[in-house]
Amino acid sequence: MADTLNAARVRVPCSTSNLGSGYDTIGLALNRYLEASFEPGPTGLKIFREGSLARAEYDDADDLVARSFASGLRSMSLEVGGTLRLTSDIPIGKGLGSSAAAILAGSDLALAAGGRGRDDAGVFGTAYEHEGHGDNLAPCLYGGLRAVLPGATGPLPIELALSADLGFAYAAPAAAIETKDARSALPELVGHDLAVRSLARATALVRGLASADRELIKIGVEDELHVPHRLPMIPGAYNAIGAGYDAGAWAITISGAGSGLIALCDPSDSEEVAEAMRQVFCNGTYDPDCPGFAATPDFEGLTRLSV
Repeated sequence: MADTLNAARVRVPCSTSNLGSGYDTIGLALNRYLEASFEPGPTGLKIFREGSLARAEYDDADDLVARSFASGLRSMSLEVGGTLRLTSDIPIGKGLGSSAAAILAGSDLALAAGGRGRDDAGVFGTAYEHEGHGDNLAPCLYGGLRAVLPGATGPLPIELALSADLGFAYAAPAAAIETKDARSALPELVGHDLAVRSLARATALVRGLASADRELIKIGVEDELHVPHRLPMIPGAYNAIGAGYDAGAWAITISGAGSGLIALCDPSDSEEVAEAMRQVFCNGTYDPDCPGFAATPDFEGLTRLSV
Protein backbone atom coordinates (compact mmCIF):
# COMPACT_ATOMS: atom_id res chain seq x y z
CA MET A 1 0.00 0.00 0.00
CA ALA A 2 1.34 3.41 -1.02
CA ASP A 3 0.01 4.87 2.23
CA THR A 4 2.10 8.04 2.01
CA LEU A 5 -0.15 9.31 -0.77
CA ASN A 6 -3.37 11.32 -0.56
CA ALA A 7 -6.52 11.23 -2.63
CA ALA A 8 -6.47 14.13 -5.09
CA ARG A 9 -8.44 15.59 -7.99
CA VAL A 10 -7.60 18.28 -10.56
CA ARG A 11 -9.26 19.86 -13.58
CA VAL A 12 -7.51 21.44 -16.58
CA PRO A 13 -9.12 23.39 -19.45
CA CYS A 14 -8.35 22.92 -23.10
CA SER A 15 -6.66 25.63 -25.13
CA THR A 16 -6.74 26.95 -28.66
CA SER A 17 -3.39 28.26 -29.83
CA ASN A 18 -1.89 30.38 -32.60
CA LEU A 19 -5.15 32.18 -33.49
CA GLY A 20 -3.61 32.92 -36.87
CA SER A 21 -0.61 35.21 -36.66
CA GLY A 22 0.13 34.39 -33.02
CA TYR A 23 1.93 31.26 -34.20
CA ASP A 24 3.66 29.30 -31.42
CA THR A 25 3.17 32.29 -29.09
CA ILE A 26 -0.48 33.00 -28.19
CA GLY A 27 -3.07 30.68 -26.68
CA LEU A 28 -6.49 30.91 -25.05
CA ALA A 29 -8.05 28.59 -22.45
CA LEU A 30 -11.57 27.41 -23.32
CA ASN A 31 -14.33 25.64 -21.40
CA ARG A 32 -13.69 22.00 -22.27
CA TYR A 33 -11.95 20.05 -19.53
CA LEU A 34 -9.83 17.11 -18.52
CA GLU A 35 -10.48 15.93 -14.97
CA ALA A 36 -8.09 13.54 -13.23
CA SER A 37 -8.54 11.96 -9.81
CA PHE A 38 -6.31 9.65 -7.80
CA GLU A 39 -7.12 7.18 -5.04
CA PRO A 40 -4.22 5.60 -3.11
CA GLY A 41 -3.95 1.83 -3.25
CA PRO A 42 -1.58 -1.09 -3.78
CA THR A 43 1.64 -0.67 -5.73
CA GLY A 44 1.00 -0.15 -9.41
CA LEU A 45 -1.44 2.12 -11.21
CA LYS A 46 -4.89 1.19 -12.48
CA ILE A 47 -6.29 3.61 -15.07
CA PHE A 48 -9.94 4.17 -15.98
CA ARG A 49 -10.89 6.55 -18.81
CA GLU A 50 -14.16 8.19 -19.83
CA GLY A 51 -15.27 10.62 -22.52
CA SER A 52 -12.90 11.39 -25.38
CA LEU A 53 -10.12 9.49 -23.61
CA ALA A 54 -12.15 6.27 -23.71
CA ARG A 55 -12.40 6.56 -27.51
CA ALA A 56 -8.68 7.20 -27.96
CA GLU A 57 -6.57 4.22 -28.96
CA TYR A 58 -3.39 4.01 -26.90
CA ASP A 59 -1.86 1.78 -24.25
CA ASP A 60 -1.59 2.69 -20.58
CA ALA A 61 2.16 3.11 -21.08
CA ASP A 62 1.45 5.96 -23.52
CA ASP A 63 -1.06 7.77 -21.29
CA LEU A 64 0.38 11.26 -20.75
CA VAL A 65 -1.53 11.87 -17.51
CA ALA A 66 -0.27 8.62 -16.02
CA ARG A 67 3.29 9.16 -17.23
CA SER A 68 3.56 12.69 -15.85
CA PHE A 69 1.83 11.62 -12.62
CA ALA A 70 4.24 8.73 -12.08
CA SER A 71 7.22 10.91 -12.98
CA GLY A 72 6.09 13.55 -10.49
CA LEU A 73 5.76 11.01 -7.70
CA ARG A 74 9.18 9.54 -8.43
CA SER A 75 10.71 13.02 -8.30
CA MET A 76 9.44 13.20 -4.70
CA SER A 77 10.75 9.69 -3.95
CA LEU A 78 7.19 8.40 -3.58
CA GLU A 79 6.01 4.98 -4.66
CA VAL A 80 3.31 4.84 -7.33
CA GLY A 81 0.26 2.96 -6.12
CA GLY A 82 -3.46 3.41 -6.60
CA THR A 83 -6.18 4.19 -9.11
CA LEU A 84 -6.25 6.98 -11.68
CA ARG A 85 -9.64 8.02 -13.06
CA LEU A 86 -9.67 10.28 -16.09
CA THR A 87 -12.57 11.93 -17.87
CA SER A 88 -12.37 14.49 -20.65
CA ASP A 89 -14.51 16.28 -23.20
CA ILE A 90 -11.43 17.70 -24.95
CA PRO A 91 -11.13 16.31 -28.50
CA ILE A 92 -7.89 14.37 -28.95
CA GLY A 93 -5.47 15.38 -31.69
CA LYS A 94 -7.69 18.17 -32.96
CA GLY A 95 -5.94 21.36 -31.96
CA LEU A 96 -7.20 21.97 -28.41
CA GLY A 97 -4.07 21.24 -26.41
CA SER A 98 -5.09 17.79 -25.18
CA SER A 99 -1.45 16.78 -24.65
CA ALA A 100 -0.65 19.94 -22.69
CA ALA A 101 -3.72 19.46 -20.49
CA ALA A 102 -2.77 15.84 -19.82
CA ILE A 103 0.82 16.61 -18.82
CA LEU A 104 -0.23 19.46 -16.54
CA ALA A 105 -2.99 17.38 -14.95
CA GLY A 106 -0.62 14.53 -14.15
CA SER A 107 2.10 16.82 -12.83
CA ASP A 108 -0.08 18.77 -10.41
CA LEU A 109 -2.05 15.67 -9.41
CA ALA A 110 1.26 14.14 -8.30
CA LEU A 111 2.04 17.19 -6.16
CA ALA A 112 -1.42 17.07 -4.59
CA ALA A 113 -1.21 13.31 -3.97
CA GLY A 114 2.17 13.83 -2.35
CA GLY A 115 0.77 16.46 0.00
CA ARG A 116 2.53 19.36 -1.71
CA GLY A 117 1.15 22.77 -2.52
CA ARG A 118 0.97 24.10 -6.04
CA ASP A 119 4.16 24.99 -7.86
CA ASP A 120 2.91 26.52 -11.09
CA ALA A 121 6.29 27.82 -12.22
CA GLY A 122 7.92 24.45 -11.61
CA VAL A 123 5.08 22.54 -13.28
CA PHE A 124 5.18 24.86 -16.29
CA GLY A 125 8.95 24.50 -16.65
CA THR A 126 8.88 20.72 -16.41
CA ALA A 127 5.93 20.44 -18.80
CA TYR A 128 7.63 22.76 -21.28
CA GLU A 129 10.72 20.55 -21.30
CA HIS A 130 8.57 17.54 -22.20
CA GLU A 131 5.83 19.08 -24.34
CA GLY A 132 7.45 22.18 -25.78
CA HIS A 133 4.25 24.03 -26.67
CA GLY A 134 4.10 26.94 -24.28
CA ASP A 135 1.22 28.52 -26.19
CA ASN A 136 -0.94 25.61 -25.01
CA LEU A 137 0.64 25.03 -21.61
CA ALA A 138 0.32 28.62 -20.38
CA PRO A 139 -3.43 29.05 -20.90
CA CYS A 140 -4.16 25.51 -19.68
CA LEU A 141 -2.23 26.20 -16.48
CA TYR A 142 -3.06 29.84 -15.79
CA GLY A 143 -6.29 30.38 -17.74
CA GLY A 144 -7.26 33.25 -20.00
CA LEU A 145 -5.36 34.61 -22.98
CA ARG A 146 -1.61 34.09 -22.70
CA ALA A 147 1.54 34.71 -24.69
CA VAL A 148 4.81 32.89 -24.11
CA LEU A 149 7.91 35.00 -24.65
CA PRO A 150 11.59 34.02 -24.91
CA GLY A 151 12.72 35.14 -21.45
CA ALA A 152 16.32 35.44 -20.29
CA THR A 153 16.14 32.20 -18.28
CA GLY A 154 13.50 30.33 -20.26
CA PRO A 155 9.97 30.73 -21.64
CA LEU A 156 8.06 33.56 -19.96
CA PRO A 157 4.24 33.28 -19.91
CA ILE A 158 2.38 36.59 -19.70
CA GLU A 159 -1.30 37.47 -19.56
CA LEU A 160 -2.93 39.39 -22.41
CA ALA A 161 -6.14 41.40 -22.32
CA LEU A 162 -9.24 39.77 -23.79
CA SER A 163 -12.50 41.55 -24.54
CA ALA A 164 -15.69 40.13 -23.05
CA ASP A 165 -17.43 40.99 -26.33
CA LEU A 166 -15.82 38.14 -28.26
CA GLY A 167 -17.43 34.80 -29.03
CA PHE A 168 -15.67 31.61 -30.09
CA ALA A 169 -16.85 28.61 -32.10
CA TYR A 170 -15.00 25.36 -32.68
CA ALA A 171 -15.50 22.43 -35.04
CA ALA A 172 -13.36 19.58 -36.31
CA PRO A 173 -13.58 16.66 -38.73
CA ALA A 174 -13.42 13.06 -37.55
CA ALA A 175 -9.82 12.84 -38.72
CA ALA A 176 -7.14 13.93 -36.25
CA ILE A 177 -3.74 15.39 -37.11
CA GLU A 178 -0.49 14.62 -35.32
CA THR A 179 1.36 17.80 -34.39
CA LYS A 180 4.60 16.40 -35.80
CA ASP A 181 2.89 15.86 -39.17
CA ALA A 182 1.48 19.40 -39.15
CA ARG A 183 4.93 20.79 -38.39
CA SER A 184 6.57 18.76 -41.13
CA ALA A 185 4.37 20.58 -43.67
CA LEU A 186 5.96 23.95 -42.84
CA PRO A 187 8.89 25.46 -44.75
CA GLU A 188 12.18 25.70 -42.87
CA LEU A 189 12.79 29.28 -44.00
CA VAL A 190 10.57 32.28 -44.77
CA GLY A 191 11.35 35.54 -46.49
CA HIS A 192 12.05 38.83 -44.74
CA ASP A 193 8.92 40.48 -46.17
CA LEU A 194 6.72 37.64 -44.91
CA ALA A 195 8.28 37.87 -41.46
CA VAL A 196 7.56 41.60 -41.31
CA ARG A 197 3.94 41.09 -42.38
CA SER A 198 3.55 38.43 -39.71
CA LEU A 199 4.80 40.79 -37.00
CA ALA A 200 2.34 43.45 -38.11
CA ARG A 201 -0.54 40.97 -38.09
CA ALA A 202 0.38 39.71 -34.62
CA THR A 203 0.23 43.29 -33.37
CA ALA A 204 -3.24 43.63 -34.86
CA LEU A 205 -4.27 40.32 -33.28
CA VAL A 206 -3.29 41.35 -29.76
CA ARG A 207 -5.04 44.69 -30.08
CA GLY A 208 -8.10 43.16 -31.72
CA LEU A 209 -8.53 40.52 -29.03
CA ALA A 210 -8.32 43.20 -26.34
CA SER A 211 -10.86 45.49 -27.99
CA ALA A 212 -13.10 43.14 -30.02
CA ASP A 213 -12.27 45.30 -33.03
CA ARG A 214 -13.59 43.27 -35.95
CA GLU A 215 -11.25 44.70 -38.57
CA LEU A 216 -8.15 44.23 -36.44
CA ILE A 217 -9.20 40.66 -35.69
CA LYS A 218 -9.61 39.93 -39.39
CA ILE A 219 -6.12 41.26 -40.06
CA GLY A 220 -4.62 39.49 -37.06
CA VAL A 221 -6.09 36.09 -37.85
CA GLU A 222 -4.66 36.17 -41.38
CA ASP A 223 -1.46 34.17 -41.59
CA GLU A 224 1.21 33.10 -44.07
CA LEU A 225 3.56 31.20 -41.75
CA HIS A 226 1.59 28.03 -41.09
CA VAL A 227 -2.08 28.17 -42.09
CA PRO A 228 -1.63 27.94 -45.90
CA HIS A 229 0.56 24.86 -45.46
CA ARG A 230 -1.70 23.07 -42.97
CA LEU A 231 -5.19 23.87 -44.21
CA PRO A 232 -5.01 21.42 -47.15
CA MET A 233 -4.33 18.63 -44.62
CA ILE A 234 -7.78 19.10 -43.03
CA PRO A 235 -10.57 17.34 -44.95
CA GLY A 236 -13.50 19.66 -45.60
CA ALA A 237 -11.76 22.70 -44.12
CA TYR A 238 -12.39 25.12 -46.97
CA ASN A 239 -16.11 24.35 -47.14
CA ALA A 240 -16.41 24.48 -43.34
CA ILE A 241 -14.75 27.90 -43.31
CA GLY A 242 -17.19 29.13 -45.95
CA ALA A 243 -20.13 27.86 -43.91
CA GLY A 244 -18.77 29.54 -40.80
CA TYR A 245 -18.51 32.89 -42.53
CA ASP A 246 -22.02 32.51 -43.92
CA ALA A 247 -23.22 31.96 -40.33
CA GLY A 248 -21.65 35.21 -39.13
CA ALA A 249 -18.02 34.53 -38.22
CA TRP A 250 -15.63 37.48 -38.25
CA ALA A 251 -12.52 35.38 -38.74
CA ILE A 252 -11.72 31.65 -38.88
CA THR A 253 -8.40 29.86 -38.64
CA ILE A 254 -6.87 26.54 -37.63
CA SER A 255 -7.01 25.75 -33.92
CA GLY A 256 -3.49 24.80 -32.89
CA ALA A 257 -2.00 22.40 -35.41
CA GLY A 258 -5.47 21.17 -36.43
CA SER A 259 -7.55 19.37 -37.38
CA GLY A 260 -10.04 21.69 -35.67
CA LEU A 261 -11.03 25.19 -36.73
CA ILE A 262 -11.63 28.11 -34.37
CA ALA A 263 -13.90 31.01 -35.31
CA LEU A 264 -14.13 34.43 -33.69
CA CYS A 265 -17.52 36.09 -33.81
CA ASP A 266 -20.19 37.93 -31.89
CA PRO A 267 -21.06 35.86 -28.79
CA SER A 268 -24.68 35.64 -29.93
CA ASP A 269 -23.56 33.88 -33.13
CA SER A 270 -21.21 31.32 -31.57
CA GLU A 271 -23.59 28.36 -31.55
CA GLU A 272 -24.78 28.97 -35.11
CA VAL A 273 -21.22 29.32 -36.43
CA ALA A 274 -20.06 26.17 -34.65
CA GLU A 275 -23.01 24.14 -35.92
CA ALA A 276 -22.56 25.40 -39.48
CA MET A 277 -18.94 24.25 -39.53
CA ARG A 278 -19.75 20.96 -37.79
CA GLN A 279 -22.49 20.15 -40.29
CA VAL A 280 -19.97 20.42 -43.13
CA PHE A 281 -17.39 18.27 -41.38
CA CYS A 282 -20.01 15.64 -40.45
CA ASN A 283 -21.90 15.72 -43.76
CA GLY A 284 -25.07 16.69 -41.92
CA THR A 285 -25.01 13.74 -39.51
CA TYR A 286 -24.06 13.26 -35.86
CA ASP A 287 -20.65 11.81 -35.09
CA PRO A 288 -19.10 11.98 -31.59
CA ASP A 289 -15.67 12.07 -33.23
CA CYS A 290 -16.70 15.12 -35.27
CA PRO A 291 -17.21 17.80 -32.58
CA GLY A 292 -18.61 21.29 -32.85
CA PHE A 293 -19.50 23.68 -30.05
CA ALA A 294 -19.70 27.29 -28.94
CA ALA A 295 -16.86 27.98 -26.51
CA THR A 296 -16.23 30.54 -23.81
CA PRO A 297 -12.88 31.52 -22.28
CA ASP A 298 -11.78 29.82 -19.08
CA PHE A 299 -10.01 32.19 -16.70
CA GLU A 300 -9.25 29.73 -13.88
CA GLY A 301 -6.80 27.40 -15.58
CA LEU A 302 -5.69 24.31 -13.68
CA THR A 303 -7.82 23.89 -10.56
CA ARG A 304 -7.57 21.52 -7.61
CA LEU A 305 -10.96 20.09 -6.73
CA SER A 306 -12.26 18.65 -3.49
CA VAL A 307 -12.25 14.87 -3.10
